[in-house]
Amino acid sequence: MKNTHFKRLMLLITLILSTLFLIACKNQDDGDKIPPDNHTLYREVIRDDIPQVLLDELELGFHFFWDLANTDKNSGAYGLIPDRYDTKNNRGGNVASIASVGFGLSAIPIGIEADFITREEGEERAYYTLLTFKNDLDRINGFWFHFLSMLDGQRVWQSELSIIDSAIMINGALVVGRYFGGRVQKLAYELYEEMQWNWYFDHNANKFYMGYWPERNPQFQGYWNGYAEQLMLFILAAGSPTYSVSKGAYQLMKFNSTLVASTADYGAFYPTWTGSLFTHQYSHAWFDFRLYNDQNGFNWFTNSVNAVDAAIAYAKTQTSIHQGIHENSWGMSASDGPGDTITSGDVYRGNYGSGPAQGSNSFIVDGTVPAYGAIGSIVFRPEQAIAAIENYRTYENFWSTYGFKGAYNLSKFSTPWFAKDIIGIDKGISILMIENYLSEMIWKIYMEVPYIQTAIEELDFQSVT
Repeated sequence: MKNTHFKRLMLLITLILSTLFLIACKNQDDGDKIPPDNHTLYREVIRDDIPQVLLDELELGFHFFWDLANTDKNSGAYGLIPDRYDTKNNRGGNVASIASVGFGLSAIPIGIEADFITREEGEERAYYTLLTFKNDLDRINGFWFHFLSMLDGQRVWQSELSIIDSAIMINGALVVGRYFGGRVQKLAYELYEEMQWNWYFDHNANKFYMGYWPERNPQFQGYWNGYAEQLMLFILAAGSPTYSVSKGAYQLMKFNSTLVASTADYGAFYPTWTGSLFTHQYSHAWFDFRLYNDQNGFNWFTNSVNAVDAAIAYAKTQTSIHQGIHENSWGMSASDGPGDTITSGDVYRGNYGSGPAQGSNSFIVDGTVPAYGAIGSIVFRPEQAIAAIENYRTYENFWSTYGFKGAYNLSKFSTPWFAKDIIGIDKGISILMIENYLSEMIWKIYMEVPYIQTAIEELDFQSVT
């Protein structure tokens, strides 16, 4: 009798152990499992009566990212996209920007649903681009270097290991991951989960570092202090299941920012240091801030609307000084500008901007207006942005194979100056915001990413009622 009970007990233990083993094996298999494909169509409803220039800029801008990417799978740089395109000589640059890749990945669903490319073409480009970022490129704690060789993916110019450009790149990865599902989603989510946001963060100062150079001492330099384009960092870091940063960093950033008072021309808003308009656009290309207030009831979409109103109001004050700045030519922001003479080379200036700015003496205005300033603001002030875009299209020398060139200046010389290059990130914010205006597609896809929903909870953002 005792022997029978013993045998039954041993059999029960064996069954329990076998079950636990099978569960463990299943969980391990689930980690390697390819998620189901996603076949949702996100562009079923688009706006009517769209000016042709918007559709042209969208299509040609998409082809900037599609046509110029490295498509050699044996190069170690597949999927990299040039930082610049030379419109004078019709050739892409030999240096890639990882931010340009992030915008280019985000553009792939646009290309598919606008029938510029097939789904199969887009899925292959997305997957093998992410594979490059997984296996071929130098990476430290999940982050990538800012500028890379288009030929082999090697770091160039001793560029920084960039948190903000890595964030833009991973935003693009999350978009295609959610859009396609399947192997693209698996790879995109793995890349995101490997990013150690809490390493790129000074826990004593409660701030993200701005740049990291492995050969410098100290290696981390600078901080993201007040409000700027880095809102995306707080979202991505808060949503991380592996290396998260708490909402205190977001709260300190807001505390360190200065709210300017409303005027007859614009509502109160947090300006950025240089008043460059891109700082009010970038994070909004992916996260739909229309839908959420922070825990204090503040809405960042409204902040950008007010910043755009302020930029337009500022442009009107410059009309008597600069011929090319007025109510239909506004949005001064970081871009190429003219050199000292009409024949000298173009000069990139990161501190083109409009007042008011948090650094009152930190922006310059010389008559240079970038196309993307207004285009990237189309979701905030559609009527004013479209009027500016239609005005820009009247200058034939401002147009190129891939749509608008970088910037123009009508007042510095006796003849108009037009930028020679298109800059990838300028073209990127232009087409993503046009698409969000047309269909809200990028917003819809990105807001479905589970990590982003986690971030909303972690940051205590509240739905707008």
